Amino acid sequence: MRKLVSLVFIVLLSCLILVGCGGGNTKATTEKSAAEKTDKLVIYCPHPLTFINPLVSEFEKQSGIKVEVVAAGSGELLKRVESEKANPLGDIFWGGSLGTMKPKANLFETYTSANEDKVQQAFKNTEGTLTRFTDIPSVIMVNTNLIGDIKVEGYEDLLNPKLKGKIAFCDPAKSSSSYEHLINMLYAMGKGDPEKGWDYVKALCANLNGKLLSGSSAVYKGVADGEYAVGCTFEEGGAQYVADGAPVKLVYMKEGVISKPDGVYIIKNAKNMENAKKFIDFITSKDAQTIIVQQLHRRSVRTDVEPPKGLIEKTKINIINDDEKVVVANQRQWLDKFKDIFTSVN
Repeated sequence: MRKLVSLVFIVLLSCLILVGCGGGNTKATTEKSAAEKTDKLVIYCPHPLTFINPLVSEFEKQSGIKVEVVAAGSGELLKRVESEKANPLGDIFWGGSLGTMKPKANLFETYTSANEDKVQQAFKNTEGTLTRFTDIPSVIMVNTNLIGDIKVEGYEDLLNPKLKGKIAFCDPAKSSSSYEHLINMLYAMGKGDPEKGWDYVKALCANLNGKLLSGSSAVYKGVADGEYAVGCTFEEGGAQYVADGAPVKLVYMKEGVISKPDGVYIIKNAKNMENAKKFIDFITSKDAQTIIVQQLHRRSVRTDVEPPKGLIEKTKINIINDDEKVVVANQRQWLDKFKDIFTSVN
């Protein structure tokens, strides 16, 4: 009898222990699930608010997720992501050309969009961390009220002494669109050899007359507002003003135009990871890409979205290419060299 009682006691005790352990696991799982399911998303973004707001509003409407946007230059935001690596405060980095972002790919999570099968072959996320969402040619923006009889068809024309101090150009260390222009002029003016393009960069820096802007938006706004006669910017930055009837036009450099995709990236160990993935899927969706083309004057990366009306067809642009491996390997060196040249001539 005593043996039977002892056996029953042991069985009951074992059950209690198992239930207790199971209860603890259930609680931990519940807490983990609750941590994953949030209703917010923090986006670091260098885009102008006029571009950001329509897309964020649509995402919030479709998802019920509340978005907080931290807007600043791409260089500044990248430094912020690096400094917050141990405790990420942002979830998404939205913007920044691949030339700027590829060397920093280790800061981002691997994720493939649910829409990747609809992305043009040239813009596939082959790296895993770099989702493309728009295609952006570099352009020269011209204020038609200020330019007078000065011919501007490409980079060479920016060396005209009449334009000295009237050219809007941003520090390429602070703006990815400006860095893309630096790459573009090195390859275009070096006729395919970037090392042969530095003589042109030196001449251009002298014609900037000591003026170097701190953000990409200052370039297209400066030209549109009449502070500068011309500016080196990206297509969408100027296209909005053209569409609105401002006294500006876009020039696709006759020496050659590099058209690069802009990206959207999930910050590594993001606190709102599931919502970040939802945003990647949203921004590459046909709905969002149609808004981007029809309302925001950018070129889509999808195969099933028509090009923007009012923008020149890419087949009519003298498209040239850089060597991606060379660009990635030389980013720091080229930025330092530009800084040294600009400082020495001004």
